[in-house]
Amino acid sequence: MAAPTVSTAHFVNGSFTDGGGERIDVVNPATEEVIGSVPAGTAADADAAVRAAASAFESWAATPLAERVAAVRRVNDGLRERAGELAATIVAEVGTPIAFASRVQVVNPVGITDGVLAEVEAGALDPVTVGNSTVVREPIGVVAAITPWNFPLQQMVAKVTPALVAGNTVVLKPSEVAPLTAGLLARIIADADLPPGVFNMVHGTGPVVGEALAAHPLVDMVSFTGSTRAGRRVAAVGAETVKRVALELGGKSASVVLDDADLGRAVKITLANCFMNNGQACSALTRLLVPADRHDEALAAAAAAAAKYVPGDPALESTRIGPSVSAAQRDRVVGFINKGIEEGATLAAGGPDPVEGPGYFVRPTVFGNVKPDMTIAREEIFGPVLSILPYTDEADAIRIANGTQYGLAAGVFGADVERARAVAGKLRAGQVDVNGAAFNTRAPFGGFKQSGNGREFGRYGLEEFTELKSIQV
Repeated sequence: MAAPTVSTAHFVNGSFTDGGGERIDVVNPATEEVIGSVPAGTAADADAAVRAAASAFESWAATPLAERVAAVRRVNDGLRERAGELAATIVAEVGTPIAFASRVQVVNPVGITDGVLAEVEAGALDPVTVGNSTVVREPIGVVAAITPWNFPLQQMVAKVTPALVAGNTVVLKPSEVAPLTAGLLARIIADADLPPGVFNMVHGTGPVVGEALAAHPLVDMVSFTGSTRAGRRVAAVGAETVKRVALELGGKSASVVLDDADLGRAVKITLANCFMNNGQACSALTRLLVPADRHDEALAAAAAAAAKYVPGDPALESTRIGPSVSAAQRDRVVGFINKGIEEGATLAAGGPDPVEGPGYFVRPTVFGNVKPDMTIAREEIFGPVLSILPYTDEADAIRIANGTQYGLAAGVFGADVERARAVAGKLRAGQVDVNGAAFNTRAPFGGFKQSGNGREFGRYGLEEFTELKSIQV
């Protein structure tokens, strides 16, 4: 399946522009072929976009809420209408299997925006009376949205649509690794007839364009999704102008299987979650914690399940796992696999050997007998690598689950649902699924500890893009 032709230009003040100078190639990770390019934006390009957004802010903020809602609804209609193109583009530039791209990558963003609009209609932005005060929510101003490559459309939409409906103007910097989806989104927004400057987009790298946006004195808020390392830098740069910084960062999420759980089901669901999107998900359940006396049973089940994930062409409906997004990412994942072997973990499936043929593929890998202090139990790998850790009792499981710098997501499996919920309450993570519960695009998404701060989705994500004002009479 070939990706559609999309605009790969900047979008500033209502117009597409190629900018000047160098360009960045976009590579299909399954074929290693160049499929497009985008301009390598500069600090000057970022400045032009920010100034356009700043000029448009006062008028957009004063636009009646009903009109802003209508505009965002037009954007969401465009996402629905072009779902096929969006899915094909994500397959081509990220390597996401088409089944996952079609059912998740392009469905979640529509659901996220539907949820935001429903919260607005339910009064999320309405004034509240507190004693002799009227508390109002107002837009922050110019929002810089800096997004990653792994869920390109979802992460862009989760920032852009709530920011816009709240009355902010936006400058988007999509990942230079997977920017073609952003080109389609920009075209959809352009077709929705928002006033010039309300939405802007600048391509380029984080150290150049991202840094310029985070430092810009006219940017009032940065909403960033990416690695914890890059998030620290965004926070530090943003602090110079005391702007609001919302961060959704890395994870090393634990799946805790209690002693009364259906072990086979828990292993199957955890492995599927770990391997989703080719293992490239910040909230993936990458650590499977099982009772020590059932470790070998869990390891055998996980290895058998992993054998069904055969790397293949992501454009085929039958493919369950595609490539890493780039050669650098593949090499990073393989490096972690080698580290797991060196540190004494039991390799039960997969391994570091290359997959024959073109593409940046990694063998889906399962490790057993993993200790909490091993590198593969502590570091975010961002690839199809599952680590199985034995524990002695419930308290030990909770200690191990909470024993990393991260706190984005977690899972608990148990026959006694109330007990499982009690364990979920003790896990230091922003969202916890009990017995494989479904993902909810209206519930708050974000992390504890070095997984970030702030929340996205639904009412909570909408509120992130507002300032509170108290008016006393």
